[in-house]
Amino acid sequence: MTALLEIRDLAVSVDGKTILDEFELVVGAGEVHAVMGPNGSGKSTLAYVLAGREGYQVTRGTIRFLGRDLLTLEPEERAAAGLFLAMQYPVEIPGVANMYFLRQAMNAIRKARGEPDISAADFMKRLRAQAELVGVPPELLKRDLNAGFSGGEKKRNEILQLLMLEPRLAVLDETDSGLDIDALRTVAEGVNRLRSPERAMLVITHYQRLLDYIVPDRVHVLVDGRIRRSGGKELALELEAEGYAAFQPKPAEPATAAA
Repeated sequence: MTALLEIRDLAVSVDGKTILDEFELVVGAGEVHAVMGPNGSGKSTLAYVLAGREGYQVTRGTIRFLGRDLLTLEPEERAAAGLFLAMQYPVEIPGVANMYFLRQAMNAIRKARGEPDISAADFMKRLRAQAELVGVPPELLKRDLNAGFSGGEKKRNEILQLLMLEPRLAVLDETDSGLDIDALRTVAEGVNRLRSPERAMLVITHYQRLLDYIVPDRVHVLVDGRIRRSGGKELALELEAEGYAAFQPKPAEPATAAA
């Protein structure tokens, strides 16, 4: 297995509070890994650290992506290298048309890789095909990015971005949040179309239902900032049935006075 993403002994703090500690994860090319955990376990922190968001301080450990030290790269350099983050709460950007944003993002990445800009004709052909696949209607492509979009429309639009940009590593942070069953299936179909031996995906979720459609190779249980257990896809079913209580760290027993 070729390690596409390798995280070793990672510790991350926010405003002086440790969120991730002794975190380790290796994702091979062609693999889909799911990270599951309760609220406050550090799932979104992991996504933000990978993307390079400000305010998240790495106090220990290493992250290597395609053999490179990810922590030395700016967010735009990470995107050019092939890392994509689908956010739990996609932001609205008034004044920037969705279609314009997509083409500029594609060309920025192509430029960083020494490739020519995509032609207008090729861009539109590809955009129409991919938008139809994930159920993004033409009128949303012309509107400002995410402005006035419903929660489901924002998530479909992010999967459209994923399909257009074709990253090497896709980090999906709570992609199933706010989706009904029909939208969930459509989004999952778009994600599954990108599965390939050269690409990896990290699916971050609370619930097992998304993993009915995006079937992972490995499932990791993240509780209190650490991976407490890893296993196959059946681990997600176990979590759905039993919850996270069994993985919570046990409190230290009080010291007893000497006789």
